Amino acid sequence: MSSTTTHLTVPPAPWKSAFESHISQLPSPEFVFASLAAAPKGSPNPCVPRLRYCIYRGMWGSLPENKHNDAPRNPPIFDSDMPTFTSDVRMQKVGQIFESSAGHAQNDDQVQGSGGGGPVEAVWWIKDTGTQWRMKGEAFVVGNDIDTGASSGVRTVKSEVGRRMRRTDGQGDEKDWSWERELTGHFGNCSPGMRGSWKNPPPGTPTKGQEPDREHQLGQKVEDLHDPIARDNFRVIVIKPEEVEMLDLSDPATARRKLYTFEVDKTQGSETKGEWKVEELWP
Repeated sequence: MSSTTTHLTVPPAPWKSAFESHISQLPSPEFVFASLAAAPKGSPNPCVPRLRYCIYRGMWGSLPENKHNDAPRNPPIFDSDMPTFTSDVRMQKVGQIFESSAGHAQNDDQVQGSGGGGPVEAVWWIKDTGTQWRMKGEAFVVGNDIDTGASSGVRTVKSEVGRRMRRTDGQGDEKDWSWERELTGHFGNCSPGMRGSWKNPPPGTPTKGQEPDREHQLGQKVEDLHDPIARDNFRVIVIKPEEVEMLDLSDPATARRKLYTFEVDKTQGSETKGEWKVEELWP
C-alpha cells in the first residue's frame, strides 16, 4: 500500500450486512450497471445512459475465498464498502467511466491504465427477499499499472479508493499490502474459461466474415495467472458509493425505502472522518 494513501476513519456501513446477506441468496450475483456515454451528434442532451448486466465480485480489499485460486493473497488487513466487478479494457463501459470523469478522457490511449471516476449506478433485485438495492456513486478502474505507474489515473484511484478502505484487526503490515496482488487475486478468482474471455477478439468489432487471429480465439481457457494477453485486457472496476438505497417490498403492508448517504465530517477543517447517514422513506 502506498505510504501516501490516506484512509478516512469510516465505520462499517450499516447497510453492508443486509446487502451481503441478500446477495448471497442469488443463484448468480448479477446486477445492472449504468454508466454515461456521450450522446450522438445533434442530441438535445450531452450524455445518454448505457446499461448492461455484470457480476458482483465482492468488496474491494476483502477478496472472496476461492479454493481454486492459487494467486498469492494480501494480508487480511483491509475491508471496504465498495463493490467490485471485472471487465475488459476494450469494452465500452471502461471508456465511458473515463470519459464521464473529471479528467474527460478523449481517446483510447487515455483509458488503457488505471483511473476513471465517472458517475455510475448499480441495481440488484433479490426476488427471494423482495428487496431492491441501488447504489449511486463513482467508478474507478484498476489496471496493470496500479503499482508501477505514476500517472494521474493511478494517483486518482489510490487516493479516491484508498481513502475509503478500512483498516481491520487482521494480522499484517500495511506496507505488505499490494494493489497489484489484489488485482491478480481477482483474476485468479475467475474461472479458466472466464479468464480466456480476455483473449477474445476485440468486443463489438465487425467480424467481416473472417476468423479471429490465432492469439484471439473464442472459447479459450487460461490457467496462467500472468497470461500476457489476458492480463493486458483484464480490469477490476470498483464502485465507490455515495448513496445506497434499499427498497423492501417483502410485505406490502410495511414496505419501506431506506436511503443511506455517505458524508465526510469537515467540522474540524480537515477530511479525516466519514459516516453513513440513514433516512427512512415511503416506498
